[in-house]
Amino acid sequence: MIEARLSRLRDFLRAKQADAVVVSKEVNLHYFSGFRGDDTLLLISPADALLITDSRYTEQAKEQAPLFEIVEQKEGILAKAVECVKAYGWKKLAFEGNAMLYDTFVKFGEKLEKKAALAISVHLDALREVKEAEEIAAMKKAAGIGDAAFSDIVKFIRPGISEREVAARLEGTMRALGSERPAFTTIVASGARGSLPHGIATEKLIVSGEFVTMDFGAVYEGYHSDMTRTVCVGRASGEQRALYQTVLDAQRLGVSLVKPGASGKGIDAAVRERLKDAGYDEFFGHGLGHSLGLEIHEEPRLSKTSTCEHLLPGMVVTVEPGVYLPGKGGLRIEDTVLVTETDGVPLTKSGKELMEIL
Repeated sequence: MIEARLSRLRDFLRAKQADAVVVSKEVNLHYFSGFRGDDTLLLISPADALLITDSRYTEQAKEQAPLFEIVEQKEGILAKAVECVKAYGWKKLAFEGNAMLYDTFVKFGEKLEKKAALAISVHLDALREVKEAEEIAAMKKAAGIGDAAFSDIVKFIRPGISEREVAARLEGTMRALGSERPAFTTIVASGARGSLPHGIATEKLIVSGEFVTMDFGAVYEGYHSDMTRTVCVGRASGEQRALYQTVLDAQRLGVSLVKPGASGKGIDAAVRERLKDAGYDEFFGHGLGHSLGLEIHEEPRLSKTSTCEHLLPGMVVTVEPGVYLPGKGGLRIEDTVLVTETDGVPLTKSGKELMEIL
């Protein structure tokens, strides 16, 4: 698996005519080496692969990154990296322009003393867009943990408990089931706060008759899951039922359109048009979805500005339309969907019909 990733990266470097690349973004360090620590740099050329770290991690690195030469630094990681660059005679270096701090870029350049240069800004994240079988298996596990947490929370939630209690229960259940940590800050928004797409849980108490939107995810072996479900605590009104069905129909349409060859803009536009027909397009302000994996937000996107012209098998995207009515509330429904050879298959399996918790 790591060998294949390095091969793709080396093809990328040859196309960029770079002697080597400095990999500094933590998730890319993990992806291309297998090493799960921090305070590390990778130097990768068409012929060599170096992992520079300190004594805290050398033993771990030898075990987790057997395809790399482990270089221990004692006087600063940049100084050791520059020493290696000079020793290998690399002149034209690629670097992660979307990840390396400006101060690091400047200091690195100064230490190179014009004997080499950070000359080519690259984004390596694109090499992670299509997931491998092992990655998909980890994401299925993370999604399953999220589904189990949802099954638990609908037995726990009731009038009089706070949004923060709901968030704590979700996160605690996921940890107990094997999640390394929450995939992001858990969102719980009830009642009028449902108009906040990223309504982080507060001390607000849940009241009977309110929608409660919960957006949460697990992390398993570094890979994220993401799902949103909205329930009604108590009986739903006719207006709530109609609004919920509108969002559910739009969400199901979006899932049905996820397939190889579909464009990110096209899927987003179709769902947005469905909401427009119902009179709610102006109340859906964010993109329809995003990819995820080692990060919770990755490319490609399903949005008005998406640059993805063709989804490919192995990509994983969310489909998460919502309607947000300022001062009144709102809701969102979200699944994580795997692009297969023929269609899109949700990894999140929890039911989506309106649930009334009585």
